[in-house]
Amino acid sequence: MRFATMPSDGPDGRLHVVSRDNARSAPAEAAPTLQAALENWDTLRPALEAEYTALNAGGGAPFDPARVLAPLPRAWQWLDGSAFESHGDLMDAVFGFDKKEKTGRPLMYQGLSDRFLAPTADARAPSEDDGIDFEGEFGVILKAAPLGVDKAAGDCIALIVQINDWSLRKLAPLEMKTGFGWIQAKPACAMAPIALTPDELGDAWRDARVDLALTVEWNGVHFGAPNGYQMAFGFDDLVRHAAYSRDLVAGTVIGSGTVSNRNYRQIGSACIAERRGIEMLDEGAPKTPFMSFGDEVRMECRAADGAGLFGEIRQKVIRA
Repeated sequence: MRFATMPSDGPDGRLHVVSRDNARSAPAEAAPTLQAALENWDTLRPALEAEYTALNAGGGAPFDPARVLAPLPRAWQWLDGSAFESHGDLMDAVFGFDKKEKTGRPLMYQGLSDRFLAPTADARAPSEDDGIDFEGEFGVILKAAPLGVDKAAGDCIALIVQINDWSLRKLAPLEMKTGFGWIQAKPACAMAPIALTPDELGDAWRDARVDLALTVEWNGVHFGAPNGYQMAFGFDDLVRHAAYSRDLVAGTVIGSGTVSNRNYRQIGSACIAERRGIEMLDEGAPKTPFMSFGDEVRMECRAADGAGLFGEIRQKVIRA
């Protein structure tokens, strides 16, 4: 199934079912919002599947991704991982950190969740001096996951999403030194227009990972296309980690962290910090600047046959 959220009178928008070709949509009858659907996922899923089947058979209205909100405009919880070791190892090498011992524990922090930006919403930033950076990620949205969930962790994944996790890179080191979490360095994220159930990815949903490239363009120029499969921990592992000592409420969003591959010099990156890191290692100093006001980033993941999946994120950076 495929879902999008259209604007409505309330902050959570109106849930719509989207056709498999992303061409048509219709308001969901089984649930008014995605949060309501997630809170009763197992009960409502048969009715939602029936609506999806009917929409694919014809009907609905043209789907306009330019009008949508994020699939989940606000969430009870946003937990972002850092599951691509190639990214972490590069950053450690750049900043001269000791290589981290592999502990078997994912890296994860809790971030801002009271809003996820629409895929075409401007990203506001206070200053260009803060090191404005995009970060292309994949994420999952959960139905309720109980404390201590283990083997069934993957079954708690209801939907897969594509995320732009904005970062202010020059503020992050200052906050890291305090020993507490990020606040100023992590503004609101954005989500691509469409949330998918895992079966929509077919064989590309492999080992609880998205085995597809995430293509990133900056001001219309290709920046990178790393594949989402090279996670050191699958999304099921991230769910298991997060639920060790707490229930995860329906609507919890978990991110993969910046999509990154070992051959980043060949395929590019999903964030500017990684490219700057490569330049520091290869040339002794970074040459690529961070974003300026007016810059635009575009991100999209397509199926192996070129078919659309999540739709595109296209955002411009503006002064707050």
